[in-house]
Amino acid sequence: MNKTKKMMTGALAAAALLSLTACGEERGYEEPTGTDCDDWDWDDETGTYYCDDHHSTHAGSYYYGGKYYGTKNSLQTSADYKTYKTNYKSGIGSGSKGGFGG
Repeated sequence: MNKTKKMMTGALAAAALLSLTACGEERGYEEPTGTDCDDWDWDDETGTYYCDDHHSTHAGSYYYGGKYYGTKNSLQTSADYKTYKTNYKSGIGSGSKGGFGG
């Protein structure tokens, strides 16, 4: 393999890794583990995870701050969530786009 191909392969691998890392940072925290929900989806509107597994005891629940909220309303009325939501929408450690890989 010549130097140009090696350099390009390395650059593409680094860009892919950076892109994957940036996606995780946009969410601010990892999806819940150790639950019977097999389908946690990221909800951009609330900035939280949502259980989209209809067979789970957490079906339809939102997850934030180590707690499960059965409805969007119960999530949105939580004092902890209100503080987080303000920061999430302003782009502090959130899903705001920008820069390389963002």
